[in-house]
Amino acid sequence: MTFILDIIKGMIIGIANVIPGVSGGTMALSLGLYDKIIGSVSNLFKDFKKSLLTLLPILLGCALGIVGFTYAIEYLLSYHTYVTCMTFVGLIFGGIPVLYRSWKEKRDEREGVGISGVLAFVILFLVAVGMPLLNAGGDVMSTIDPTPVTMVILFLVGVIAAATMVVPGVSGSLVLMILGYYYGIINSLKSFFDALQAFDITAMLHLCLVLVPFGIGVLLGIFLIAKLITFLFEQYGVQTYCAIFGLILASPFAIFYNTGLFGQLSSLSAGTLILGVVLALAGGVITYIMGEH
Repeated sequence: MTFILDIIKGMIIGIANVIPGVSGGTMALSLGLYDKIIGSVSNLFKDFKKSLLTLLPILLGCALGIVGFTYAIEYLLSYHTYVTCMTFVGLIFGGIPVLYRSWKEKRDEREGVGISGVLAFVILFLVAVGMPLLNAGGDVMSTIDPTPVTMVILFLVGVIAAATMVVPGVSGSLVLMILGYYYGIINSLKSFFDALQAFDITAMLHLCLVLVPFGIGVLLGIFLIAKLITFLFEQYGVQTYCAIFGLILASPFAIFYNTGLFGQLSSLSAGTLILGVVLALAGGVITYIMGEH
């Protein structure tokens, strides 16, 4: 029964990792799997068999969740961009109380934010706002050409995305969106599944040149960075949490900018605008309730 439950929980975490703004780490925390995952990853080489058996159902569930939701997320962002993004924004801010409570539990009551904490917040806030502005445009990254240089970049992007997946409150998909690779990865995944159904080996091999370097980066990033994240939380907890808060508060701008919503807001109907606000509130409530249980 535990194996099946972990698969189901893993599916929820996988779906969360596909949605920009929703943190797979926070979802794992809410589902009671975070410490189990971090402990297993950190001790993978010390106790390989036990760690692998612990991670296997979770990873299987994550894979099923990602595969199952890839088509849905592309449709939602293409045809219902505003209401989808507003839901993401609600999901983002609904998770802030969870992070704040976790920060309060781990920090010394006599310890203030300090200059270093303020700097960490400002730097990550500016990075989250600035990266979309440096992006050449969503259309450029809607497809990825697997050149040797691109493959190296995809590997590094995978490592970065993996690092953010480990941190509660930070969305790996959101970071991919900020870096400008979210739509390219999603479209590559969808195209690979289409080619798999059609048994188009040539197309599958071509898409593997995109997905394999990214996947290797993600796997290595999770294993290599888990201990670093643990170290940062233990030794520089205040600064780490401040940096996370900076990234989260700036993330709505990244979502709106990367989806081109800033140029569409004036053309939206009043009903659509209201629906977006309602979905944002609903998303916030859902994330908050999950964080409380």
